Parts: sequence; C-alpha cells; structure tokens
Amino acid sequence: MDLRTFLMLLHLCEGIGNANELRVAAFLRIYQRLPTKNELTQVLKLTPAKSHKLIAQLECAELVEQLRANLQVCQVVTILDEDYPLKLRESFRPPTVLFYQGKLALLKKPCLAIVGARQADAYALEALTKLLKPVLDKGIVTISGLAKGVDALCHQLTLAANQATIGVIGTGLDSAYPRQNRNLQTKVAKTGLLLSEYPLGAPPLRHHFPERNRIIAGLCDSILVVEARHHSGSLITANLALQNNRNVLAVPGKITSDISCGCNELIAAGAKLVSQPDDILAEFANQLI
Repeated sequence: MDLRTFLMLLHLCEGIGNANELRVAAFLRIYQRLPTKNELTQVLKLTPAKSHKLIAQLECAELVEQLRANLQVCQVVTILDEDYPLKLRESFRPPTVLFYQGKLALLKKPCLAIVGARQADAYALEALTKLLKPVLDKGIVTISGLAKGVDALCHQLTLAANQATIGVIGTGLDSAYPRQNRNLQTKVAKTGLLLSEYPLGAPPLRHHFPERNRIIAGLCDSILVVEARHHSGSLITANLALQNNRNVLAVPGKITSDISCGCNELIAAGAKLVSQPDDILAEFANQLI
C-alpha cells in the first residue's frame, strides 16, 4: 500500500480526528514509509484497546471498498501531494484529505472568501452586486460555503458573471445542505470547484460546519464579511482567517440592524471597511501585477 492510500484509509476511520491524522501525515513525510502497528500506536498515543480497534478498521475490506466508491465519484488531494493548496497547508489545522469535483488549479489564483448571514436581506444583494463584478473581472476567485443567504448570493453572482467560484461544504459531495442549493452546488462543481473534507454519505452534522469554516479561512487570501450577527459563525470564520494572517474586510451596516452588528464590530476592531470594489482590489494589488 502506498503512503497516500494509507492516509486516505486512515481518514475514513471512525473517531480518528484531524489532529491524529496530521501526526500520522508528519510520520509519513519524514520516514517515507508506512508505520508499523506499534509505531502507529505510539504516534497516536492510543491505549491497547483503541489501537486494536483502529488497526481492525484499517484492515477491513469494507473500508477499502468505501474508498474505492469515493474515488469513482470524487477526486482526492492529500496533504502529501504536491498539488495540495499551499495556503491551506500553512493554515491552522489543515485537512489531510480533501474530496473534490472540478478544477483544483483555481486555488492557485487570488481567492476572496465571502461569508455572512444566512438570513441575508436586500442590502446584502445590493452590496454584493455593487462590489463583485469589478473584482471578478480582475480574475479573483470567490470562495464560500454554499449555505443560505450571503453564501448563495456569492456563488450565484459569480456564476452570473461567467466566472468560477469555489464551494466548501460540510457534507459528502453527494449531499447538499440546504437541499434548496442542490442545483447551485451542481453548477459550482461543473464550472468551478466543490470541496469537502467529508466522504460520500456524510450527513450535515452540526460540528462539520465550524470545521468547514476553517478550510474556507485557510484557502483564501482575504475574507469579506457581508451582514453578520453578534457571535455568528461568519465572525468565527473571520477570526480564523485573521489567525492565518489573512486580510479581514467587512461591509458596514445600519447601527440599528441586528444582522449588521457583527460587521460593524469587526470594523471597530480593525477590519477594513469596504464600500467600493477598489477597497477589495487594493488587498490583491501585489497578486494582480
């Protein structure tokens, strides 16, 4: 078995976790060979019982079949591969395995993540309509999470401009959450790039979405927040981006609007206020030369 296949099988094991996967990936990079059973137990700091359970999973024919089924539908990039996105590799807790459909090379282009409220109102549409077209015309690729509201607007407006967009989801690539975005997700996969850390059949579990958000934060060069409530998931994504030394931008909103208080708080804390396309383009000046 090659190192890449071993890492993919490990990723499919129940309860392994990203931190443990990264430890094993580091072992594989350093030693360029598979670990023995004892070494795997030591690297993962497992009890004998947990070690026995994990090794039994790795040796199970059903796990190999699950991987084969995924490879028939999806392409896979691992952290061991040369074409694994550099920005993501250097980010906080990078995923060891990504399932994808579409054009992975888009991640080499300047990328702007756009996040915001799921209950976005007309102001979000007006703001993005004003801001996005000149940004897209410069070849900047948008990234979002294919959720309701601002995420969907980001993907829809990018596709309407005949430009590529990247969707990062919290389910397997064969699922769509919310279901109403199924057609949008299909278009993103066909014309741009659809990514997930999760294999086929993975449901939209609550904890998947913060994990998805860290990937969005790791893939982008800058992140734009358009409408966000206090303590919203969008603010968490923005903070993750800041931890990765990404530029954080925000569209200001009414001081009387609950749906904009998060953006106003970001600006007060030092995020760049965005009111014109040039405010965004200035953050990509060195990449657009």
